[in-house]
Amino acid sequence: MTLTRTLPGLLLIGSLAVIYPGTAAANPTQQVDALEALFGTHPGFRRGQAKGLCATGYFTGTEDGKALSTATAFNGDSHPVLARFSVGGGNPAATDQSRSARGLALKMTLPDREQWQMGNISAPLYFIAKPEHFAPFLEVRTPDPDTGEVDQEALAAFNEAHPETLRQAQWLGAQPIGGSYAGYTYWGVNAFRLTDADGTEQYVRWSFTPQQDISAPDESALGELGDDFLAEDLAERLQDGPVHFDFHLQLATDDNSLVDPTTIWPDSNPSVLAGKLTIEASSTGKGGNCDRMMFNPLALPEGVAASDDPVLHARPAAYGVSFGRRVSGE
Repeated sequence: MTLTRTLPGLLLIGSLAVIYPGTAAANPTQQVDALEALFGTHPGFRRGQAKGLCATGYFTGTEDGKALSTATAFNGDSHPVLARFSVGGGNPAATDQSRSARGLALKMTLPDREQWQMGNISAPLYFIAKPEHFAPFLEVRTPDPDTGEVDQEALAAFNEAHPETLRQAQWLGAQPIGGSYAGYTYWGVNAFRLTDADGTEQYVRWSFTPQQDISAPDESALGELGDDFLAEDLAERLQDGPVHFDFHLQLATDDNSLVDPTTIWPDSNPSVLAGKLTIEASSTGKGGNCDRMMFNPLALPEGVAASDDPVLHARPAAYGVSFGRRVSGE
């Protein structure tokens, strides 16, 4: 039984961009150290979203997407995509039966050497609103090495002081555990600014919604699926043909926060079908092309820009620390 399954609140660690330092108040090294203290050190693996697989496919934009942004992703051509599906947590042996958020990271290769990289999770919100809260969030959930116990008073005090850090856990706790990577909706929980050909700006959040209708398995039967059924399921599905996701842009209104990813934008917001993601092949285990890269959510094409969300801007620094340790074999 893994930490992801046994410690309350650890399903929050399932978010794709699990490390959010980068400011003076949130040192990148401290964030990665906190992850290792909680999940252990697993040489050669990511410190967050440690369990995953690489996949390849392509993205095709729509005219509605092109109307909102000059990004060449929406020019109607099919653009190569390198993807990584993952299970939440820092343990590469985590069970797929956990209720952690699943991840879908993407690198889209565009004309003129542009790239669009992104991180998406199977929840419409994140678990911290400020990057400096990430290390304390982990630390109060890390058992004392001498007693093996979590300080429940410290945990309760942290939760009371930062109730927003519990919202994602509450949302995930109400969702079924999916039986397929191809059956989840994946959200980009941060806001981005799009600019169209006339210079008009529009803030958005995006999501990838599966075209295939895949029901979640009965939870009483999950044990029969084993701990690695997500990778196995995707490989089997791709033998019969590609899987597809619709790319939706949710348009911000004046009532939406552009800087707090622990909030959910309401379904009443206007939404645009801006493209389609097609996944054609996957590779199980380590060694795929996505293992040799980090997915930087600030690697954006012209026509797409980051909002002022501090969580978004803090991610690359700690990604770099984690990547450096991973490629050096630590």
